[in-house]
Amino acid sequence: MTATDIQPDDSRAKRNVVVLIMIQAVLGSQMPMIFIMGGLAGQSLASNICFATLPISLIVLGSMMSATPLSAIMQRYGRKAGFFVGTMGGALGAAIGAWGLMTSSFSLFLVGSLFTGIYMSSQGFFRFAAFDLASESFRPRAISYVMAGGLLPAIIGPQLVKATASAMVVPFLGTYLVIIGLNLAGSLLFLVLDAPRPAKPKAGPIIGRTRLQLLKTPTVAVAIICAMVAYALMNLVMTSTPLAVVGTGHSRNNAADVVMGHVLAMYGPSFFTGHLINRFGAERIVAAGLIILAAAGSIALLNFELETFFVTLILLGLGWNFGFIGATTMLASTHTPEERGRLQGMNDMLVFGFVTVASLSSGGLMNCSGGSPQDGWVAVNLAMAPFLILAGGALIWLAMQRRSSAAQQ
Repeated sequence: MTATDIQPDDSRAKRNVVVLIMIQAVLGSQMPMIFIMGGLAGQSLASNICFATLPISLIVLGSMMSATPLSAIMQRYGRKAGFFVGTMGGALGAAIGAWGLMTSSFSLFLVGSLFTGIYMSSQGFFRFAAFDLASESFRPRAISYVMAGGLLPAIIGPQLVKATASAMVVPFLGTYLVIIGLNLAGSLLFLVLDAPRPAKPKAGPIIGRTRLQLLKTPTVAVAIICAMVAYALMNLVMTSTPLAVVGTGHSRNNAADVVMGHVLAMYGPSFFTGHLINRFGAERIVAAGLIILAAAGSIALLNFELETFFVTLILLGLGWNFGFIGATTMLASTHTPEERGRLQGMNDMLVFGFVTVASLSSGGLMNCSGGSPQDGWVAVNLAMAPFLILAGGALIWLAMQRRSSAAQQ
């Protein structure tokens, strides 16, 4: 046995991680910008405030609708092709959104949001691209490092909102023009990504398990459930946060700062999440993430001080990080290369489908539960409980399944 057999060569994978982090820094900045502005801009355009967060819901719906087609494009033509389609969708969405703001058209703004979802979906595949060339031991760290690339957008995005939200006569118009530029500039970075085109599929029957067979695999099913819950609950609370912060007497800049703290907490732990997964196992890290999400929802109920918003959103980001990266790592070990496109597309379609429901619910709970923003904020955080119980129960069931299988051997 040679040293090469013991130490796999991850040089190409490590280079890709660096490139993907750079891509995250540029393109990823638009996501915190959109989540800060979406509800506030929607509130100013919508005739019914219950639909204030509908633009964000349409972004997530667009992500769900484009997940499977993007996965199929990447399976057939390579990652770069799918990522380029994503950035063009982001640029087009921002352009239509800007048009909607200029004409005070809520309908146009919603159409732009739907196209923006194409970019959001493509960004979700960055984490899968991180381990395409990685060895099994490097995969958890590769995913974590790429997710850590969201740290710079967490800082850049909110600052760009502060600088551009009121820069033009029409509020937020300047911000959307900047987002167009980010998409066009970021697409150039894909030229240096080392992402070989996959081999053309051979004619004949489908190789590997079908989508239904994959869903019947216990680890696949539980990983998808946990990813759905972690992402949906994060979105549920984050979508309402700017409305809650402003509605309880704080400023728009305060809301931007709270979201910045949240996004930093989402991606900052990624520097060590992969190491924790290697040491303790993905399932335990997912469980820790669910507990932290429960703590975030509990603290949110204490009061409406700015400091409480900060603590709540920081814990929300940390819980999402552990829950989502852990679930992604669980999923990464369950499929063959031939099943990759099928499983990843189905996973993201289900995750973003659940997130769409959470986003739609967020606006209704926030603006139409009780008679005040305070009542709405309480309702949003109480809504987390049943889904945390669902995900926790799924993890316990998986552990019992494995123990039962081990006892029979």
